[in-house]
Amino acid sequence: MALHLTVRDLLLEGAGRLSASDSALLDAELLLAHVLERTRSYLLVHPEQVVGVTLAERYRSLIEQRRAAVPVAYILGQREFWSLPLAVTPAVLVPRPETELAVERCLALLANELAEVADLGCGSGAIALALATERRRWRIAATDLSAQALQVARINAATLQLDHLEFLLGDWFAPLACRRFALLVSNPPYIAGDDTALAALQHEPLLALTPGPSGLEALERIVAQAPSHLLPGGWLVLEHGADQAAAVAKMLVNAGFTHVRCHTDLAGRDRVTEAQHP
Repeated sequence: MALHLTVRDLLLEGAGRLSASDSALLDAELLLAHVLERTRSYLLVHPEQVVGVTLAERYRSLIEQRRAAVPVAYILGQREFWSLPLAVTPAVLVPRPETELAVERCLALLANELAEVADLGCGSGAIALALATERRRWRIAATDLSAQALQVARINAATLQLDHLEFLLGDWFAPLACRRFALLVSNPPYIAGDDTALAALQHEPLLALTPGPSGLEALERIVAQAPSHLLPGGWLVLEHGADQAAAVAKMLVNAGFTHVRCHTDLAGRDRVTEAQHP
């Protein structure tokens, strides 16, 4: 029987092993497609294809990793963001679809003119690289405290053949010295240190998830330092938690920002707040 396992058999088996997940079948399809070096659509068209024992066992080992809550993106080594295939490793946060809203707001706020832009805490480079694909005339600086994260971002930039970015090692604004920008964007860590949600994110870098007890510490630092790094009329775009919009708006107003606006993600949750430096 083991010698005649089909694609359908393995998908049913994998989805059953992952039944605690709300994306069990999707995860099983992605993992089997990866092992077979095929697309998900191929699996659907060829459910009766027989899978050899070696490949079946490799697939099962990936299923067990997923059962242990390892993100699919880490298992595959890749995640799509803004229709870009990005390499991801456990050194970086897995890019989330809701972060694309930050990209949308940056593009809406600044035209395709020659401009200096900075992405603070870039991780895999998702935001910076998405902006770079859309705005070829922008010069984009991307900072991160993790040398390993910056290496992933550099690999992604090279793969996408984007050369109008620079990747700088350091904490938030530290590598930028006295430079000023037309736009600053950041998806900083914003989960409170005692939030139970962290348990489900155990395989992702803690540094990229929580900045401290309140979850607002990184946002506070960025807002406080941003005026010294923005040109007059420049914009600050921040992703934050769904329950943090009011606190972020208050920080921005107290720091002298104007035109403070919050935008909701596709699920209707407060997700990105923008503000203008006078």
